[in-house]
Amino acid sequence: MKRIYTAESVTSGHPDKLADLIADSILDACLEQDRNSRVACEVMLTSGKVIIAGEITTKAKVDYKEIARAVIEDVGYPTTDIEFEERINSQSDDIASGVFKEDEQGAGDQGIVYGYASDETLDYMPLTVVLAQRLTARLEYCRNEEIIKDILPDGKSQVSIEYINDRISKVVSVIVSCQHKASKNIDKLRKEIKENVIDFVFCEVELDAETEVLINPSGRFVVGGFQADTGLTGRKLMVDSYGGLTRHGGGAFSGKDASKVDRSGAYIARYIAKNIVSARLAEKCEVAISYAIGKAEPTCVDVNTFYTGMVSEELIKRAVLKVFDLRPAKIIEKLDLLQPIYAQTSVGGHFGKEFFMWELLDKANELNKTILNL
Repeated sequence: MKRIYTAESVTSGHPDKLADLIADSILDACLEQDRNSRVACEVMLTSGKVIIAGEITTKAKVDYKEIARAVIEDVGYPTTDIEFEERINSQSDDIASGVFKEDEQGAGDQGIVYGYASDETLDYMPLTVVLAQRLTARLEYCRNEEIIKDILPDGKSQVSIEYINDRISKVVSVIVSCQHKASKNIDKLRKEIKENVIDFVFCEVELDAETEVLINPSGRFVVGGFQADTGLTGRKLMVDSYGGLTRHGGGAFSGKDASKVDRSGAYIARYIAKNIVSARLAEKCEVAISYAIGKAEPTCVDVNTFYTGMVSEELIKRAVLKVFDLRPAKIIEKLDLLQPIYAQTSVGGHFGKEFFMWELLDKANELNKTILNL
C-alpha cells in the first residue's frame, strides 16, 4: 500500500512560533524565581501591537512586557514602533482549590494527550518531521551566521515522503519559504537556499529527479512576521508534535506550567511511547492518556502499536501501568518539569531533542522484565 506523509516546520520568526517563544520565556522567568508558579500565558502579535494575557499566580517579580520585547529583538525584529499591552490575572480560586489539594495534586484540566515514537529514525521521530525541522534549523543558522545574506526571521519548510507498505520509498517534495530584504534577488536566494540549506540537510537522504523542490514558490516574501500575519500562542500544534502523522488532543503546550496535563501529559506519553519502541515491543507506538480536572489518576490509558507489536497491546498497556506513575505530581517529579527549560521547547518541536528528560530510554529494560512477569 502506498501513502504519502507530510510534515512542516517554522522558524522562530514565524508569528505563531514567536508567540509561543514569548509565552514560554515568560513561564521560564517565573519558574526561575518561583518553582511553584502557575502559568497559563497567551500571546497575540499583530502589526504594531503585542498583547500578553492569561492567568499567572507567582511570587516572582517579572516584567512581562520587557521579556516580550527582548525575545522579539533577539529573534531579529525591531520593537521601536510596537505597543505592548498586558492583561494578566491570577489563577481562578476554584481551579486552584480543585487541583492543589493537601493530599494529592490533581490534573490542571480535563484533556486527552498523545505520545508517539517510531523506529524509523535514531531519535524515534517520523523522518518527515526530522527533515522539516532540520531545514528550518539550518535556515536560521544560515541567517544568524550570514551564510546567506539579506534573509529575515520568518520562514517555514515542508517535506513529503512516500511510504510503500509502511517503509520509506522516496522523498516526494521539499518546500522552503524564507522572508528576505526587498533588495535580495529571488533567483540568487533560491540558489543559495538550495545549496546551503536543502543540499546540506539532504546530504544523506537521496532526492531523485522526480522530487519536487520549491523555494519561495509564491515569489517575493519581503513583508513577514507579525507585520504580515497575526501570531497566536498554540496555533502550531502539529509543528510542535509529530507533524500530523498521529493524533493530537488539541491542547497547546506553550505558555503552560507542568500542572497543565496538556503539556506534562503529552511529555510523559512521548516518554512511554519511546521506551516501548526502544524495548522492541513495537516498531511504532501511540500512547493516549486522558485526565479529569482535579483528579490525579488518568481516566483512560491506551496503547496503539499499529499492528507492529511483538506482544499484545493489552499486555503492553498492563506493563505501562506498572512501570509509569501517571499522576501529575509524579510526572513533574520524574521529568523534572519545575525547571525553566521551556523556551528551548517552543521552537523546533517539543520532541526528539535528547537533552529533555522525556526523551530518556531508561525504562525499556524494565518494561520488558515487567511483561515477562505478567
